[in-house]
Amino acid sequence: MTTSDADPVLRLQSVRKTYGKGGGTVVLRDVDLDVAPHTVTALIGASGSGKSTLLRCVNLLEEIDDGAILLDGVDITDPRTDPDQVRRRIGVVFQAYNLFPHMSVLDNVTLAPRRVHGVGRAEAEGRARELLERLGLGKKADEYPDRLSGGQQQRAAIVRALAVRPRLLLLDEITAALDPELVGEVLSVVRDLKDEGMTMVLATHEMGFAREVADQVCFLDAGVVLERGTPAEVFGAPQQERTQQFLSRIVEAGRL
Repeated sequence: MTTSDADPVLRLQSVRKTYGKGGGTVVLRDVDLDVAPHTVTALIGASGSGKSTLLRCVNLLEEIDDGAILLDGVDITDPRTDPDQVRRRIGVVFQAYNLFPHMSVLDNVTLAPRRVHGVGRAEAEGRARELLERLGLGKKADEYPDRLSGGQQQRAAIVRALAVRPRLLLLDEITAALDPELVGEVLSVVRDLKDEGMTMVLATHEMGFAREVADQVCFLDAGVVLERGTPAEVFGAPQQERTQQFLSRIVEAGRL
């Protein structure tokens, strides 16, 4: 299938996700979302609003109950879909780094290209070292994760996600586990990726950053995309009362 820059990289159509039996707890309610190529979509909302679950559904770590998720026009939630094939095209960075502690940074980064994508060791290590250098970790390639600061570990996790040349990058609260002084160095990497045209969806509590870097902001509340628009629209003139309440508390806390 051929795609163009007019087609969304990612499309969610009436996506519904519940936990528990008999309807249980509805976590995502009929979510519709389009993500255009070379854009950043920021998911904002209170804890428990469904942001992380949405990202997990996109990466097929969670099975949806209804609706469809399309990657470049292909329904990746079709039961016949091979999840591993889909994940080859999607990079994911979690808040907890998830680096293998018994492997060097270089081995962490090259594991998926070599084992999943069949890239030769020399090529995989060459790209890994190039990415590590670009993200300020060139001298840390042979270190083990426990020798790195939190910010360095998160940057290494981003390098690992980029090493597979993803079509789409998902970032799930990647600064949540960091000390405040380390947040800036990780966000600067995301800012650089945006400038390079990477298509990204990020769940974040960093409202100022979302306002600066996002092309589209989606406010989730109880599993519903209650409001969406440009940062100027959502942050500057929110239409929904719930959005206004959420942002007013953010302003009071000095986070916007």
